[in-house]
Amino acid sequence: MKAFANLLERLLFSPGRNAKITLLKNYFTTRPDPERGFALAVLAGALEFPGAKPAMLRALAEARTDPALFALSYDFVGDLAETLALIWPRPAVNAPPELPEVIASLRAAKRHEIPNLVASWLDVSDVSTRIALIKLMTGGLRVGASLRLAKLALAELGGIDVQQIDEVWHSLTPPYADLFAWLEQRGPQPDAAQQPVFRPVMLAHPIEDKDLESLDWSVHRAEWKWDGIRVQLVAGPHGKRLYTRTADDISHAFPEILDAMTFHAVLDGELLVMRDGEVASFSDLQQRLNRKTVSTAMLRDYPVIVRLYDILFHGDADVRSKNFDERRGHLEAFMAHAHPAQMDLSPLVNFSAYQELAALRAGARAAGIEGLMIKHAESPYLAGRPKGHWWKWKRDPLSVDAVLMYAQRGHGKRSSYYSDYTFGLWNENGELVPIGKAYSGYTDAELNFLDKWIRNNTIGRFGPVREVAKEIVFEVGFDAAQRSTRHKSGVALRFPRILRLRTDKPATEADRLESFKTTMKMKDLS
Repeated sequence: MKAFANLLERLLFSPGRNAKITLLKNYFTTRPDPERGFALAVLAGALEFPGAKPAMLRALAEARTDPALFALSYDFVGDLAETLALIWPRPAVNAPPELPEVIASLRAAKRHEIPNLVASWLDVSDVSTRIALIKLMTGGLRVGASLRLAKLALAELGGIDVQQIDEVWHSLTPPYADLFAWLEQRGPQPDAAQQPVFRPVMLAHPIEDKDLESLDWSVHRAEWKWDGIRVQLVAGPHGKRLYTRTADDISHAFPEILDAMTFHAVLDGELLVMRDGEVASFSDLQQRLNRKTVSTAMLRDYPVIVRLYDILFHGDADVRSKNFDERRGHLEAFMAHAHPAQMDLSPLVNFSAYQELAALRAGARAAGIEGLMIKHAESPYLAGRPKGHWWKWKRDPLSVDAVLMYAQRGHGKRSSYYSDYTFGLWNENGELVPIGKAYSGYTDAELNFLDKWIRNNTIGRFGPVREVAKEIVFEVGFDAAQRSTRHKSGVALRFPRILRLRTDKPATEADRLESFKTTMKMKDLS
């Protein structure tokens, strides 16, 4: 466990990307199986320990220390693992357990046994090992090392391209013995060909003004960008799955889509709620997301389809190396032959010049469309976000002037700053009601100003949340306003971000809720 703790500590204090990759590579090279495989699983977020939750750890700390002192320390430090590791009473330090032993013990222990087990480990561990133990159990390492960096380190270890690891990653399970055997030339490459596993998706870059000016529009294709969630459909003789673009298996939440996957292909598309031929709002789709079971009423009231964009495998044939036009031909042929239920084909947008496409984009909001996708005709289907192939040209954001109401500490490097902000609008009774929360869009200088101001203008505390004086106005950008029964205002914003601080505007002149609803054509909201 000490070696893993040292790795996390060095990753945290190594600012350079290449330095982190070198640290990971050295760890994977020098540590034995299965320790290195479990360390990789921790970095990948692939381990879960239901009995070891933050609430249990806080209860342990409060039992060993003064609860008020712990609460004050946690508020000051802003990180549970660091707070608990530092405040824990320190008996004589012995040898802490090894990483595989910790994982095996957590998996084998009954829920009521876990607090004493964890306390015994914390008793014999130094501060850095305590931090590593807590981060292992709760997830969210926040040491500046992502799974992507770990894959790059593994690629260097094996002398291969990282895309080869991406290709087989989702067929692997911890502690990844077959992966390390392949990388060290002790075994064959893991084979994902016959399994219904996720394949790395291709993503788009936001288009900028200089890109609009330089693109050769004659060799680009355009599609509408729909406001749903990106999904990958994998079906064949050995099973079928529905994945999000981040490889989460959501098959159980959309049984009607799974039932329609009677084909042999890997497809890329957008999951949408569709009623009477019209795409519904994203808030309707949210009613179907993150559900373990789906009722008959939910299937009836929120019917979904997948609008298909692309095809990765056509039968056993891998068509990702073909260009966009060729893959489009494969997709059209697939649709003509398979006629899959609950699916349709994303139409190409015809245009002859950039100005015509810009005019079409300008009308996207009225049609409930998020914007446009621009794809090079010669582009293969590449994993990740390769530059110069796909672009997303989203509709211009909407904005509203809202008042800062509450603030909370951020995570990771922002754990010492009040960087998460809840903001609201004035209702007809002269009360501020929250409409959203944002934690991006501001500059470092603005963050420093806000953090200091919040500390000096706190008027109430609710656990980690501070209520502040109603004096700061944000111009908040957002993509859409949606009905929400969870908010007192009845409104929630989609993708809110702070555009600027309105130091020129008094809080009393911020926008009114009723005017906002009228502007958004949401007068029916309660």
